[in-house]
Amino acid sequence: MKKINHTINHIIFKYMVRMISKYGIMSLLVTAPLINYAQEKKVLSLDEAIQLGLANSKTLQLSKAKVEEAVSVYHQTLDKALPSAKASAIYNHAEIPNNTLQLGGGNPIRLPSSADAYLGTLSVNELIFAGNKLKYAKESTDLLKKIAELDVDNNKEEVTLSIINSYLNLYKLAASKKVVQQNLDALDKQYQQTKRFFDQGLVTKNDVLRLQLQKSNIALTGLDIDKNLHIVNYNLAILLGLPEATEIETTDLNLNPNQATSFATFIDSAMNNRVELKQLDYRSQIADKNILSLKADKLPTLGAGFGAYYVNPSGSFIPSQNQFITPVTLGLTLSWNIGNLWTSKNKVAEATIQKRETDISKSILLDQVKLEINRNFQNYQQALDKIEVLNTAIEQAQENDDIVQSKYNNNIASVTDRIDADTQLYQAKINLEIAKADAELAYYNLLKSSGQKLTR
Repeated sequence: MKKINHTINHIIFKYMVRMISKYGIMSLLVTAPLINYAQEKKVLSLDEAIQLGLANSKTLQLSKAKVEEAVSVYHQTLDKALPSAKASAIYNHAEIPNNTLQLGGGNPIRLPSSADAYLGTLSVNELIFAGNKLKYAKESTDLLKKIAELDVDNNKEEVTLSIINSYLNLYKLAASKKVVQQNLDALDKQYQQTKRFFDQGLVTKNDVLRLQLQKSNIALTGLDIDKNLHIVNYNLAILLGLPEATEIETTDLNLNPNQATSFATFIDSAMNNRVELKQLDYRSQIADKNILSLKADKLPTLGAGFGAYYVNPSGSFIPSQNQFITPVTLGLTLSWNIGNLWTSKNKVAEATIQKRETDISKSILLDQVKLEINRNFQNYQQALDKIEVLNTAIEQAQENDDIVQSKYNNNIASVTDRIDADTQLYQAKINLEIAKADAELAYYNLLKSSGQKLTR
């Protein structure tokens, strides 16, 4: 199979080379799109892509479902504060085959051959005091609900950053493709001029072939970009919930070099806004509630109960007066599991250790956050410096290209010099577009690491 694929690829490559040699590179670029199926085009800015992706994210839908689950658990805990009530109704029918009872020498006691009885009960119980265990349970489940809500925020930021990363990758490829096309257009004009020089005997056939080869190499680079463009476009369409065949077009980036603030500001923002730090704070509070709940096991519990009974041995569903009784009870229950005085000690010790582990985890996370912010801050500053250097490099490359073009027109510079100048200029342009996208991504990484929203 590998051999067959290699043969097919070799045939396609030879066909491309033959097309380039016979008809020129532009014919290949014109016919290449014909092999693609029709696609729906959709122009999206970065902000529009983020909004669309968040609206269709299955990850966020799952996170929100977990929040709903946490809310349900919280309400179940609240329900435990309500009185418990039970009601029951019992009907008994008894057959008494041997219904005569002889005791000593007296008259025998004769029972009915059968008997029916109805029994109804109603009980209501309310826990009055249990060492505030119910209070601690409600507070703990409320904290768990808040942690689940923070998970949604965290996942939202993760999904947003994933969308931004994919969008910027698409932007890099689209910008590179645009620059490659500009380079091909410029080389085509240069090729026409070189052919005229050749006809006038000013350059050699080898010079013409060098330009043809340069055009072919750039065209192959364009084909490689197209392949990666289709892959990234497909992935982004899936991420945004769009039809798989949608062709996404990016817009210009709104890069603002002055948007970043000081390093200390990002650190302060992270201390106040990082979701993971907030979650550890909540978990530390839950550990406190757990310790208090375990200590409450040492205390007695007090409950109140109300009971009502209906006893009807008459056998009639609706008995006559004085053939049934309805006792009512009301009482208090005080209980104390004295064994908890010495058995809960180790449980409290374990819970205390777990709280200390949570606090240590937060301290470790704080160090990691600081390192992460410093790395992202330096990456962003470097990206901005790189853009500035590349802007200068493009100005220099453009000036050099104009000088070499003038020399070439006057037959002072060689074709090789002309190709080198052209290559340096367009490579600098591609590097600039990539640097812009890298700076944008670095800025969003910096925002995320400092706990800020990934929006402008």
